Amino acid sequence: MERASVAAFSLLNAAAVRQRAERMLALAIEDRLSLRVDLARLEAAAELVAAATLSAYPTLAVPLHARWRHLVVAGQDRWATLDRATGWRDAAERARAACDLAIVSVLLDAGAGAAWRYCDAVSGVVLARSEGLALASLAMFAAGALSRDGRAPLRADADVLQRLSGRQLAHWLQVSPTNPLLGLKGRVALLRRLGATVAARPEVFARADRARPGGLFDHLVGMARGGVITAPAILTEVLRHLGPIWPSRMALGGVPLGDCWRHPALAGNRPTDELVPLHKLSQWLTYSLLEPLAAFGLEVRDLDGLTGLAEYRNGGLFIDSGVLALRDADDAARAHEVGSPLIVAWRALTVALLDRLAVAVRSRLAVDATRLPLAKVLQGGSWAAGRALARARRADGAPPLKVISDGSVF
Repeated sequence: MERASVAAFSLLNAAAVRQRAERMLALAIEDRLSLRVDLARLEAAAELVAAATLSAYPTLAVPLHARWRHLVVAGQDRWATLDRATGWRDAAERARAACDLAIVSVLLDAGAGAAWRYCDAVSGVVLARSEGLALASLAMFAAGALSRDGRAPLRADADVLQRLSGRQLAHWLQVSPTNPLLGLKGRVALLRRLGATVAARPEVFARADRARPGGLFDHLVGMARGGVITAPAILTEVLRHLGPIWPSRMALGGVPLGDCWRHPALAGNRPTDELVPLHKLSQWLTYSLLEPLAAFGLEVRDLDGLTGLAEYRNGGLFIDSGVLALRDADDAARAHEVGSPLIVAWRALTVALLDRLAVAVRSRLAVDATRLPLAKVLQGGSWAAGRALARARRADGAPPLKVISDGSVF
């Protein structure tokens, strides 16, 4: 059992994601997967991403890819507005609140489906997908719906999260029979498990306050040495301490593996051989925690120690630009389980190809990795180019592959 748990923890880091993704890419190059890869087309994809980056950020002052970008609507940074209007006791209270919001908002950020829309009461703008989910989560948070203290609305208390109902979340996400959202039940269950997990680990989440997801801030500050912490170290803590929130998919030695899947092409004699860790939402969360930590005064290093995100906009970019192609063209019309070999391969290949794409994009923009780390390539970027290609090729802007989602993967 002890050896199995050690093996499990070996998969709970960004280096494992990158290593397994590279192995999958090697198999694709050998034409041994259900997706074929044409690396010669990567330059064309890089050109699209470079153009998208220059269009959005002409001076190349690209921010990090994080949930905070989705909270800017009609030119107004809604979190910044709320932040300025709040009389925080100190910088730590502000950071805990920002981390509460980031964690809850990211966990709600799985595919919403093509039909769902969110009408923002402040701007009147109607938004879909990630942007809509972001504004909905901010409205819920700002209203104090996750706080047990009406005098302190900007917090997410563990006990309130545990009691969250489907009706409550549907209200805040404006879900109705005419405005359906994929995976509503899965999102409710995820936030309830978040509350239970946080409540069960006061040494991590209640070091300086009542148990709340944002208590992770105090844990991370305690880990920092000389005011410095690395991005991969933050991810490892997210994976270890929030691991129990994920649906019961796979565990090894009693350790939940989260966004980790089997692929038969990697089968071997060791228990982890065929496992492909991806940790998309956990990495998206880590990227989204960097700014609250930096605003508090921590220096976060080794951004490129994290990987690109194995989600459908980045993955769609590679299929729609021809870098990846289906071996069986009929797979485009089928719906696939998230743990199917095709989807696992697609997501892993996306991670490996994003590393190569970043190099090509930097070359086209004549910048180095210091100025344009992977997190800025994603923001600049690959996500926007993937969405634009999807809209150009499909009327509803859907991804090129149909994934059966429970609202907790991507």
